[in-house]
Amino acid sequence: MSSSPEAARPDGSGRPPAVPGPSAARFRQVLGHFGTGVTVITTLDDDGPSGFACQAFGALSLDPPLVLFCPGRASATWQRIARSGHFCANILAASQRELARVFGTSNRDKFAGVPWSVSASGAPILDGVLTWVACTVCDVHEAGDHYVVIGSVTELGPCRTGEPLLFYRGRYGTPGPAQGPPEVVDTLLSWPRNADWT
Repeated sequence: MSSSPEAARPDGSGRPPAVPGPSAARFRQVLGHFGTGVTVITTLDDDGPSGFACQAFGALSLDPPLVLFCPGRASATWQRIARSGHFCANILAASQRELARVFGTSNRDKFAGVPWSVSASGAPILDGVLTWVACTVCDVHEAGDHYVVIGSVTELGPCRTGEPLLFYRGRYGTPGPAQGPPEVVDTLLSWPRNADWT
């Protein structure tokens, strides 16, 4: 006579047994193997421009067009974005490694010597980026020690030729030469024609 899965649990609850989570160091080690692009998320308010380097950025929806980024809960830039209600995601080029370092610090004068212009919504567009995405904040979710911020896309920048800046295993880098035609994958954000990527 077989017993039920619930009866097999020590507490009879039917829930999986509690398993200790990984250490922060192990979590960083494993997730560091997931290479990402690098953005600088910017905003502009009465106190001037503000921004921070962010690798936790991505496209969320095509219809309607939505993106997301994940600032730390203690981020001073996020507090200013929350107040202004808008931001610009600047997608960095491979040549902008030093810019990523500048915006990856807590330096209060990150924009010193950095040329920038203003999007229609008012957020800074950094010179030389591959492209940019201007948004309004439409939703915010608490997630551990970060927020998940969802942005409604209001404006898209032109796309420059060049390679993106990447972040992999704690280091900045660049991709190798592209081989073959662009991919169209059903489970990712997909376009009907390869030519749409260019």
